[in-house]
Amino acid sequence: MTAEAVQIRRVTDPNDPAIRAFGTLQDRIYFEPEMLIPARYIAQLLQDEGAARQNVLLLAEEDGRLLGGTLFHFLAEASTGFSSFLGVDPSARGRGVARRLHTARWQALQEVSGEQCQALFIDVVNPARESAAQREQERRAGSDAAGRRQTFHTLGFRTVDLAYEQPVGGENPELPGGGPVTDMDLLAYVPTRRGAEELPETISAGLVGATMRAYWTPWLGREQAERAALKLQAGQAEVRLLPAWEGPAARS
Repeated sequence: MTAEAVQIRRVTDPNDPAIRAFGTLQDRIYFEPEMLIPARYIAQLLQDEGAARQNVLLLAEEDGRLLGGTLFHFLAEASTGFSSFLGVDPSARGRGVARRLHTARWQALQEVSGEQCQALFIDVVNPARESAAQREQERRAGSDAAGRRQTFHTLGFRTVDLAYEQPVGGENPELPGGGPVTDMDLLAYVPTRRGAEELPETISAGLVGATMRAYWTPWLGREQAERAALKLQAGQAEVRLLPAWEGPAARS
């Protein structure tokens, strides 16, 4: 495979059969596929975008074969992006496909935002907080949580030094929505005008909070999303950005 042979394209047709192929790929290569957005909902997201939120699916293909893809969202309220998934087929790894998708993702965010997108966020499992069952799932999927964090660092992401929790989706049956998911950290990509080689050492806590409020509102409602975002900010103004392989000191 040559770099020239790999094409990155944006999917705009909700009936594009590649959406189903992308769903199959992410289910196959991610160790917790139930945590991902299913293909049937991705098609709906591509139709439902509006002024507050624009949903984008980019695919990397070679001769009609899907090599990888990324699903992400521009959140107009915060002027930031949030990435739901980026993955590459194991047979195509080590060839720069993830970096090309990441570069194209940032370019797409600038295009849909009118060059106003300030940062891109993702939440990623912390290997130190994985359970034995999760580690076994990783092994079966051929993935590695520590290696994943190293890859994101190489792409320019840094750990946001806040005690991040996804408000619902946990495994406690006694709490609404299962309670919080606590095994992930929040990472941010904040390139300077000179590129990712000169990354900032801090990020505005208000920007982090605005991003998560906008991202959580559609499924939590505005009031609960606001409370969760304020809790995340923890009354801070600026927050440190740490190497992506590190967990937040705020949680230790």
